[in-house]
Amino acid sequence: MAFPSITRRTALAGASALVGAASIWRPREALATKQLTVVLESEVIIFDPHFTTAAITRTFGYHIWDTLFSMDGKGQIRPQMVEAYETSPDKLTWTFTLRDGLKWHDGAPVTAAECVASINRWSPRDALGRMLRAATASMAAANDKTFSIVLKEPFPLMLQALGKANAPLPVMMPMRFASTPGDQRLMAMPVGSGPFRFRADLWKSGNS
Repeated sequence: MAFPSITRRTALAGASALVGAASIWRPREALATKQLTVVLESEVIIFDPHFTTAAITRTFGYHIWDTLFSMDGKGQIRPQMVEAYETSPDKLTWTFTLRDGLKWHDGAPVTAAECVASINRWSPRDALGRMLRAATASMAAANDKTFSIVLKEPFPLMLQALGKANAPLPVMMPMRFASTPGDQRLMAMPVGSGPFRFRADLWKSGNS
């Protein structure tokens, strides 16, 4: 199924399809009563942030998806989906533990195995990702919350790679998306774990 495109005309109506993810878990009486309308700067052709370097896809992607690390206002890389991480004394093993309570917008829990699959999908598409991939000996989940990357040689740009702010974005995806080869564009409606969820039932493509 192909994605509907977003234009400046449809954005005003279609922006209502981006619903705050936190509202999924709030009681009905706590829901906000006002609607925020956002107009994107250009048409979204591709919604797959692993697949393309398009700036508009990056903008849209940060609304829907989330990353293991992110850059703060001072340009420092900080944990985002990650609660804690550690490195071995020889800097060859990195172990990451996810925050408690991470969920996809469909309510399913985010797992470490999905993070591994997401990194594997993204990394061949990105220059920094390819550097990480070349330095990696193995990557695997130890349990639902923890995964490790074992390197062949130290890779000092690990956090910069996993928290890079430019496209293609190293976003985490549910397994049904992350298991799709990175050179195949995702055609299903996006389901992420970011601040907003995409509501296909509210999308009104073609409205003026």
